[in-house]
Amino acid sequence: MNKFLFKQIDNTGLVLWRIAFGFLIAAEGFGAIATGWVKRVFVDPQFTFNFIGFDFLQPLPGMGMYFYFATLGVLGIMVMVGYKYRFAMFSYALLWTSVYLMQKTSYNNHYYLMMLLCWIMAFLPANRWLSVDAKKNPALKSFSMPRWVKVILILQVFIVFTYAAIAKMYPDWWNLKAPTLLMLGKSDYWLIGELLQQTWVHYSISYFGLFFDLLIIPLFLWRKTRVLAFGLSLFFHLFNSVVFQIGIFPYMSIAFAFFFFSSETLIKRFKLKREVYAGDEVKVPSSAKPAIVVFSIYFLVQIGLPLRHWFFTDDVLWTEEGHRLSWRMMLRSRSGILHVWIEDKATGERTRYPYKDLLSNKQKRNVQTKPDLIWQLAQRIHDLEMEKGKDVAVYANCKVKINGGVYHPLIDPEVDLAQEKWFPLKHHDWILPSPEDYHSKAKKE
Repeated sequence: MNKFLFKQIDNTGLVLWRIAFGFLIAAEGFGAIATGWVKRVFVDPQFTFNFIGFDFLQPLPGMGMYFYFATLGVLGIMVMVGYKYRFAMFSYALLWTSVYLMQKTSYNNHYYLMMLLCWIMAFLPANRWLSVDAKKNPALKSFSMPRWVKVILILQVFIVFTYAAIAKMYPDWWNLKAPTLLMLGKSDYWLIGELLQQTWVHYSISYFGLFFDLLIIPLFLWRKTRVLAFGLSLFFHLFNSVVFQIGIFPYMSIAFAFFFFSSETLIKRFKLKREVYAGDEVKVPSSAKPAIVVFSIYFLVQIGLPLRHWFFTDDVLWTEEGHRLSWRMMLRSRSGILHVWIEDKATGERTRYPYKDLLSNKQKRNVQTKPDLIWQLAQRIHDLEMEKGKDVAVYANCKVKINGGVYHPLIDPEVDLAQEKWFPLKHHDWILPSPEDYHSKAKKE
């Protein structure tokens, strides 16, 4: 095992990946400001739906979040050029993790992957060539890296795509209902909007998407299909970039190809002025065993988290319990109707609460379909009423439809959500059982 993991191999792929990754995460920081994302997600809302248990992570007041994301942009540039690489990468990982946990309204699996990659990259020797660090300190310069660096990154990406494929193996994906609804929202796109409504396009999205996720890493690993895999990857990710507008993720996924092509190919294609590393040393550091243990635990968690919903009561498509951190990407369409009532415990008077006054437009759409956000809203309302000197019970009357089905009650309207506890690894009984037809029958007008 040590001989395999700690054998030195050429580091061209890692260095090129560092440059691309640094550029992309810098673009994420500056782009979030330029596109208004920071304003919509952190500045405009009265409060954010943070990951439960991380209430201490709150947006900075005033112009604070703009400076925060500008700092991310600068750190990304430092990673790209390899200047104070360790400091920059650790700092970016910490700041981005805080951003990720600070809000769920704009939850995105790609943000989660970016967080994981930032932490992984912080431990990798990615600045030993083509970097300011190596230029300032020639002793740092090296054309090699241990094989475990490549193994870890490929394994992480393999887990992501494999679970993304498994998640698509459900009826509404196979029968085109989910892809059709996803494309319906793109009908106003210039030039391609009408094309995206064609049935053959929906078939292509459904089946090509599933088999791409399932097979792309094996195709990259086999030398004979590597060029084909790269061509498929270019098409798939550029299509996603244009149609779904999901930021840097498609380009980050394309850049993963650096880890599959040989160093000879990369040096030739990018006209790099260096020789391919041809050594075969095995350098096992004193920290090898602890490092293997840490990364083994990490990957056990990565494999286990997406499986946790199988141990919960009911279907994750209905309850949403176990949906996040599971690579369940663009799988379904959810619509909801939510009314909130409060009951004054002193007088017994029950009134409808204008909860929408507390939320941004995007928060309103999300809170109507997601049980954890409804629970957090109930806690927020209870706290606001307590500040006024009123102890109230908070009830939610919520109906949800999935993939164009019929509306069904999601939340027990007789449960005071303000008094309920949240359990991250346990089903909540106030989420009503899923009806048999909750995503299989279209609503008949």
